[in-house]
Amino acid sequence: MTSSQVHRRAGSGGRRRLLSGPRERAGLRGAGRAGFVARGIVYVLVGALAIRIAFGGRGGQADRQGALHEVASQPFGAQMLWILVVGFGCMALWRASLAVLGEAGNTKPGKRLLNAARAAFYASVCWGTAAFAAGSGSGSGSDTQSQDWTAHALKLPAGRFLVGVVGVAMIAVGVGVTVRALRRHFLTKLDTARMSRRTRDAVTALGLAGGTARGAVLAAAGVFVLVAAATFDPHRAKGLDATLRSFAQTPAGPWLLVLVALGVILFGGFSFASARWRKL
Repeated sequence: MTSSQVHRRAGSGGRRRLLSGPRERAGLRGAGRAGFVARGIVYVLVGALAIRIAFGGRGGQADRQGALHEVASQPFGAQMLWILVVGFGCMALWRASLAVLGEAGNTKPGKRLLNAARAAFYASVCWGTAAFAAGSGSGSGSDTQSQDWTAHALKLPAGRFLVGVVGVAMIAVGVGVTVRALRRHFLTKLDTARMSRRTRDAVTALGLAGGTARGAVLAAAGVFVLVAAATFDPHRAKGLDATLRSFAQTPAGPWLLVLVALGVILFGGFSFASARWRKL
């Protein structure tokens, strides 16, 4: 081993020790819990907006942008928006730490890459929320963003294939999220030993219903992306708002949207439970 390799390993080990000290670990755990609270708030608001839409309400989008508008309209809305910015920033920081340090009992490279991707996602959410808070509600909704991305991707060489792959991947992830929820895999990430039996039953119900609804919405959005690729029409792609609205256009009518929206709200509740009992 060369001296430069020794120095690189020593430097990497030093950074790892710097991040994994007791005080640093406690700070990262606090950041993760704050992030789950922020995520829960947005999911609850999105679900509530979807229920309003199901019953004929207007004036809101059932996506993150709509949730931010809802927060901004409340007393002390500006301050609440910046609290969400901090929460999403904390989630990005915590996920990044898992990408560097690995999760307890799982340091596989694939898991690290997944956490790095999640960190990047929450960093973008943090940035978008900060831009919204600073710009008094500017910004496009999920439907416009999805269609714009699809339109740009379709113009690339083999763009149709690329968009199709993304659609298939979204469907696969959505099905995977649903299956994991039905198998109650989420309980392995929670400190259930500290829960009473009634609390465990309640949290299990939240994770089961919430995870199933989340997976169904993601898979449905993937179907629309796949249709956009097949028809070479970016307008067939749908963001979260239009995907949720599409459930009301099924034979089950608005009641299916209500059912899915309740599941989204329950996933928000599960996020709050994760803030309390997640193993971090």
